[in-house]
Amino acid sequence: MSVTVRIPTILRTYTGGASEVTAEGTTLGEVLADLDRQHQGIAARVLDEDGKLRRFVNVYVNDDDVRFAEGLGTATPDGAGVSIIPAVAGG
Repeated sequence: MSVTVRIPTILRTYTGGASEVTAEGTTLGEVLADLDRQHQGIAARVLDEDGKLRRFVNVYVNDDDVRFAEGLGTATPDGAGVSIIPAVAGG
């Protein structure tokens, strides 16, 4: 299944400046693995050393926050949009 992944500005150095790229996979975990095959090193910015989503990175499949779905097992149907959004802190 092919999906469109929206890349935040801070990670665009991995994608040659592209704000959107395509990746393959039926789950978010597969999509992130394919994304890392194409743009080596990007997964390490999204996943922690245990292979789980980093605490301060939000990921959405279409408009659904994967933390409230199946996490890395969230289905990514053909044509879905995946958004990677780093958390913003401030005060």
